[in-house]
Amino acid sequence: MDGFDYMVYSFIIPTLFIAWHLSAAQAGTIVTGALLASAVGGWAAGMLADRFGRVRVLAFTVLWFALLTAASGFTRSYHELLLTRSLQGLGFGGEWAVGSVLLAESIETRHRGKALGLAQSSWTFGWAGAACAWALIYALVPAELAWRILFWIGLAPALWIAGYVRLRVPESPAWSALAQRSAERPRIAEALMQALAIFRAPLRRTTLLASLLCCGMLSAYYSVTSWLPTYLKNERHLSVLDTSSYMIVLIAGSFAGYLAGAWASDALGRRRCFILYATLGAMLVLSYMGLPITDRAMLVLGFPLGFFLSGIFSGSGAFLAELFPGAMRGSGQGFCYSIGRAVSAFCPTLIGVWSTHAPLAVGIGAFAAAGYGLVIVAALLLPETRGRALEA
Repeated sequence: MDGFDYMVYSFIIPTLFIAWHLSAAQAGTIVTGALLASAVGGWAAGMLADRFGRVRVLAFTVLWFALLTAASGFTRSYHELLLTRSLQGLGFGGEWAVGSVLLAESIETRHRGKALGLAQSSWTFGWAGAACAWALIYALVPAELAWRILFWIGLAPALWIAGYVRLRVPESPAWSALAQRSAERPRIAEALMQALAIFRAPLRRTTLLASLLCCGMLSAYYSVTSWLPTYLKNERHLSVLDTSSYMIVLIAGSFAGYLAGAWASDALGRRRCFILYATLGAMLVLSYMGLPITDRAMLVLGFPLGFFLSGIFSGSGAFLAELFPGAMRGSGQGFCYSIGRAVSAFCPTLIGVWSTHAPLAVGIGAFAAAGYGLVIVAALLLPETRGRALEA
């Protein structure tokens, strides 16, 4: 659901260029608004999850995210879509922050990386669903209605998911133990001070470096995925059907990368996995965007590009959870990933502005390569956490 509802926007950008005379900078600003809001939502939801429990907050964020996605299908102007996508971002950021903590605290230590990587890989099914629905719906109905339908159909599974999470998913053992030891929940002010402990010694350095790690990997990811369909259609002059084929190859590579990264994060360690994926990911993006290759070669190269572009995230949920103690795990993990989203939010807009003066491929390649360089630096300075128990 996450992957479908978020990625569907990247497929409809060319339609909005025509229907609303949207500029590239405006299209990028909508992505930026959603990601900035997701940064706020991720940290806020993390703090709420530390106080009220993981499951309750997770169900709320899923419902919020889905309702605002459906509302985007009723918008009639750039400003309305900017508003609904930005509000949607609050739930989008909160869902990942709380869900990853819940899963990390519920899985046996030696399998934590594989479990969170496997869960992360499900993003590709939503991404592939968005690509397939885009091709199918655009073939059946006019483009001016098709893009609205793409937003609306994401609502149905979300309502079921939110209800299932609230009624059937058990609370994490670590948070349950923490709640039982506390005679009463801390007051709002006390809970806020507890959440802000991630900015004090000895956690300050960890928070800074983990935030830089997330900034790098998310900047690289959103630089590529936000603009790739537009690049294929407008600069490579591929049709909607051809563009869908290229995206499916990229998505298949992403799924394989998630699974391989899930295994590698447990087998090789979190830091080595980040460095390996970032190094090879940078090489693939620069080759894909910069080399004078044929369309057929680009189709083949899409698989390894997706492999390293997405697989780097497999170990992120486990790694962030292992860096912070239980009482502030939601706040710490939510903040680091959210600040990464906030910084990466500016990449689509900057690339859109860049594209008015230079080829779109140049901007995509430059921002992605810079992001991966930041990942390598941060990973070298952070501690290895593989095998670390998650105490309450």
